This record gives sequence, C-alpha cells and structure tokens, in this order.
Amino acid sequence: MDIKFNKNEDHNKMLVSELKKRLVKIKLGGGQARIDKQHAQGKMTARERVAYLLDSDEKSIEIGAFVGDGMYEEHGGCPSGGVVVKIGHIKGKQCIVVANDATVKAGAWFPITGKKNLRAQEIAMENKLPIIYLVDSAGVYLPMQDEIFPDKENFGRIFRNNAIMSSMGITQISAVMGSCVAGGAYLPIMSDEALIVNKTGSIFLAGSYLVKAAIGENIDNETLGGATTHCEISGVTDYKAKDDKDALDTIKNIIDKIGDFDRAGYSRTKTVKPKLDSAALYGILPHQRTDQYDMREIISRMVDNSDFEEYKKEYGQTILTGYARIDGWAVGIVANQRKVVKTAKGEMQFGGVIYSDSADKATRFIANCNQKKIPLVFLQDVTGFMVGSKSEHGGIIKDGAKMVNAVSNSVVPKFTVIIGNSYGAGNYAMCGKAYDPRLIVAWPSANLAVMSGNSAAKVLLQIEKASLKKKGEAITPEKEKELFDKIKNRYDNQVSPYYAAARLWTDAIIEPADTRKWISMGIEAANHAPIEKAFNLGVLQV
Repeated sequence: MDIKFNKNEDHNKMLVSELKKRLVKIKLGGGQARIDKQHAQGKMTARERVAYLLDSDEKSIEIGAFVGDGMYEEHGGCPSGGVVVKIGHIKGKQCIVVANDATVKAGAWFPITGKKNLRAQEIAMENKLPIIYLVDSAGVYLPMQDEIFPDKENFGRIFRNNAIMSSMGITQISAVMGSCVAGGAYLPIMSDEALIVNKTGSIFLAGSYLVKAAIGENIDNETLGGATTHCEISGVTDYKAKDDKDALDTIKNIIDKIGDFDRAGYSRTKTVKPKLDSAALYGILPHQRTDQYDMREIISRMVDNSDFEEYKKEYGQTILTGYARIDGWAVGIVANQRKVVKTAKGEMQFGGVIYSDSADKATRFIANCNQKKIPLVFLQDVTGFMVGSKSEHGGIIKDGAKMVNAVSNSVVPKFTVIIGNSYGAGNYAMCGKAYDPRLIVAWPSANLAVMSGNSAAKVLLQIEKASLKKKGEAITPEKEKELFDKIKNRYDNQVSPYYAAARLWTDAIIEPADTRKWISMGIEAANHAPIEKAFNLGVLQV
C-alpha cells in the first residue's frame, strides 16, 4: 500500500470513529438520569422496546438517528427528534417501528419530530410495510406549537396518513406504553389494533388538570383514561398488557399471523460477497474532496463477486452506468466518476462533473432499468453540471433536463448513497432527497450544499467586498482573509453530513461497510409494493 492510500485510510477510519462516538451519545436520549427514571417506573426505554420487538436489532437499520442534532439547544435539545425509527423483522416479517422516546422532553413533539414521524409513514406507504407505533408522548411541545400544529406537513398529517394507510391495507398497530394525549390520542383508534399497558399507559384528549379547569370535574388520570377504562368501558383499545414486555409479545403474536404480500418481483439470487476486499474502501476514497479516484474501485468492493457489467463504458465517461447485484438483488448503478477522463476527440473532462454525453447516457440507462424492472442505485460524488459557452451551446441544459426528467418519472425503487460531494443541480440529477429515493444515506465523507465551502466563500466574499466598498470602507488583505475565513467556516458547518442528517435531508449517516446492508433492506422493503404505473417521460425534448 502506498502512503496516499494509508493517509486516506487513516482519515476515513477517523471519520467512522467520530460517527460511532456521536451515535453512542445520541442513543442515551435525554440522558442516563432520565433512563433510570423510566426504569424506576417499570418501563423500558424506547430503544429497549424496539430491540425487544425485533427479531434481531443488529440486522435492523435506523432512520434519522441524527435528527435534531445541534438543533433546539435553547430548549434543551432534541436527540433523534425524540423518536426512534427502525426497519427490521418481527417474526420474519419486515416492518417499520416508531417509538417515542420519553426521556426526551417526555416524548413531546418538536417540529423535527413531526417531520421524522411523517418520513416513517412515507416509507411504510411507499413500500406497503406494516408499521408499529410504540406510544409514550406528552404530545405537542407547547413552546413551539406554532411550528408543529397547523401546517400541511405538521402534526395533523400523521392522522391523515393513518387513514390513508388503512385504506391501502397497510397494517398499523399501536401500543400505548405511556402518555397518549390530546390530538395524539387519535393514533391508537386510527390503527388496526391498539394495546395499552396497565397502570403506565393512558389515553385522553385532556388530562385531569385540564378537565378540572375546563368543566370543573375532579377525576384522576387512571380513571379518566387508563387501561381498565379503555379496555372495559370505552372500547378504545383492544388488548390490556400487564407490562411493556407483555405488550410487545402481543404485537409479535399479531404480526406472526399476517398473511404473505404481493411481491414486486425484483430479481434476487444467492448472496455473494465482493471478491475484492471491502475494507480497502477506506484507502481508496480520498480524504481531500477535490482529489481524483476511480469510482469503479468503490463499486467493485460493494457489489456481489465484484462483478459490474458496464453500459456504454466508453461514452459519457464522467458517469458510470451498469448492472450488478448487491446481496443477491439485481441493481442498476448510476455513479459519478471522479477521474479526469479523455474523450475520443481528445478532449479532457473533469471528474465529478456531469457533461451532456454523460447525462444522455444516464437517461438512457435509467429508462432501460425501468423497462427491465431493476432497482436503481445512485452513488453521488458530484460537483454539478459543466458550465461555459461550449457546454451551453452544446445543450447542457437540455441534456441535464432529460436526466432529471428520467429520475423524476422512474417507477422502479431508487436508492441514493452520498459518498462525497453532492452539489447544486448535480444533487438533483443524481436522485437527491427531492426526487423520492426510497432511502438516501450519506457516508461520513459526504458534503451537501449548493456548492463547496471554498467556492461559496469566494462568491460571498466578492458580494461582501462590493458592499463595503460602496460604504467607502477600505479592504486590506488581512481584512479580506478574515472575512473569507468567517464566511467559509459558517458555510462548511452547513455542508457537513451531520447538518444534513439533523434536518432529515438524508435518512442516515452510515459506515461505508454497511452500504450493502442498507440497499438490501431497502429493496426487500420495496419488493412489498408492486409497481402500479408505467414508466413515461412525458414531453421530453430529444
């Protein structure tokens, strides 16, 4: 191994180490003291409940672990958005589980909590996955009620989705394992089946204090909305559980009886590990985001038997397209090539940039995968589309639009992995979050923004200098450097994969070695939902 490989490996392994450290902290939720308090009440924590429910917590994937990271600090923070979401198997059936974390503000809903819950429901609806709600929440976080209550993508959308999923025949099961108040009280009754834990679970539109204030009635919470009330009097819930484990065991038994599903029919064969050493990924990926590397070296360590059948290999070389298998599943891969390449005309093309010919190739390949019913995997390391008079005269906008059109209208499931840069319109063409990938994840090496911090700082610096010049202020070289560094530092923070994950622009930050697992779980989920419409590009300029 050369020195460059070793430096890359050290850098990328440090990024993974930092990822693991951050996850350990996040998994503590509201902190050890609150975890101990939950245990003292005879309750399991959200993560303990999910782990007990799943056949194998290690074989699950977690959606939005970093949601809320660095946000709402003036309110004490909101680790993981106050809710744990995982896709895994229960009695051998793939499900998605949503568990309120009562150690975080008693499970109250912040704005980002609503967004994360809606993302979980979106995954369930897209893939027709059974969804399990483990409810333990104080409801809307009142100091921020104006940002979570009234809008289309706010709290109320949860119950609208409950109704839509019911009409779609998607199984929904709720277990009330703590508080379930106000609008949230509709969740159990809008699910197919509802459980409540005796003495610790409660459901009511208004608690005893509010009832006293509103109508003058004196009543305790247990009598008002406890397990006995709702299982024996109101009929709101279907099962009374003696404790958390009893409730979770009941859910397992219900899931065990669900019949099989109609399959989309994506091709799968026996799993074969990559022939080339996957651990070498860390040494191949450059620690400098501007350095070149061959994306084929990444792909060959990600796909079964390291077999990658390239489509139009010599044409449009700044995008690689081809067929492979990942954990046995057939996939079509669209990946940015980060090497500087030479065309047949002797012209040089920059790696990571989308040119007209590469956009044209990708469009044709995406259409082929839709015709053959092959899921698409996008590997992003893109700085954007090529600019300049030659590209504009050559119709880069038209060719780029064709690619965006194909990505937008694709009917096969799409999965996006942000390996490195994800800048500008390149993010869109390579199936960014706005283009409905079934799952979108980032490696710790990822950067997401309109442009790089360095480029953005240069542009913003010119604007700042012009503004100061109009005011008659002199700009010394020292002042210019100070302004540049200030702007770049602020922008670099926003480019970070953690900034993106906190806002759910990506579903997760993952170790490169886990990429196969995520794509395999995603295609398994997508296989629950047969394609219901034909691929159609609409009015496409050719």
